[in-house]
Amino acid sequence: MGEASPPTGPAQITPPQGPGDRAWLALRRALWPDGPQAEHLLGMADTLARGHHVRLAVGATGLALGFVEASRRVDYVNGATSSPVAFLEGLYVVPQARRQGIARSLVESVIEWALREGCRELASDSLLDNAAAHAAHRALGFEETERVVYFRRALRGPS
Repeated sequence: MGEASPPTGPAQITPPQGPGDRAWLALRRALWPDGPQAEHLLGMADTLARGHHVRLAVGATGLALGFVEASRRVDYVNGATSSPVAFLEGLYVVPQARRQGIARSLVESVIEWALREGCRELASDSLLDNAAAHAAHRALGFEETERVVYFRRALRGPS
């Protein structure tokens, strides 16, 4: 899982304490509230088993203030021009700790990991109507590459 980094600003960036880390689970549920706890726990175990990058930002009081999850993708990534690509799967900082450089520190940990993994780009996505996430991405050095609306159609087999 890796070593904890020395404190940078208001938080120390550290790996979770395994797939059942309660702080990581709480932060994940804050970012993705629609998923049931059991689904999050399965996702956390899978994320670690696949070797994805996960870090928590822990404040001086020991409280988790944010987290990041990133993967290494070799499939097509919208807007990317190389492969493999590091992909920011999730980034969250608790509201009371925002605008203090915590998200930047978390993303810097991803960049260091991505470079070690042979990636030349870091990609991410956001819902079209999430203007706050768009602004955060721009503040973190991302550039918008495209806007996409996904479609699906249910298929029925022969009756």
